Amino acid sequence: MYPEYLVAPMRAELTNDGFSELKDAQSVKEAIESEGTVFVVVNSVCGCAAANARPAARYAVKNEKRPDKLVTVFAGMEKDAVDEARNLMLPYPPSSPSMALFKDGKLVHIIERHQIEGRPAQMIADNLIGAFDQYC
Repeated sequence: MYPEYLVAPMRAELTNDGFSELKDAQSVKEAIESEGTVFVVVNSVCGCAAANARPAARYAVKNEKRPDKLVTVFAGMEKDAVDEARNLMLPYPPSSPSMALFKDGKLVHIIERHQIEGRPAQMIADNLIGAFDQYC
């Protein structure tokens, strides 16, 4: 677990752009398994989250077609919420940061850490926008 003062600005990068922060397993399950589209960001303190993942997510959700719900969980903080999100992302291995799009409770698109590291935020955002255009 990280000190809250350390992660607060990282949380705010997403919540200030309309993401709801989920902090327990039940709220994650309810959000992801709901009807419609849900975009989940597994946030992290790592550099690739700061330089690539969060900027990409923030840019992508400004697209004309966007998910019905925007949610985030924070790796290294709310363990039960993160574990539930990762469980719903199976068969993909745990990854943080990562981003997933669900439609009617089914995983339809995922971006794992290895697809985030070393890639420009715009490239990741374009990938997400393609998924939003297809599924939202």
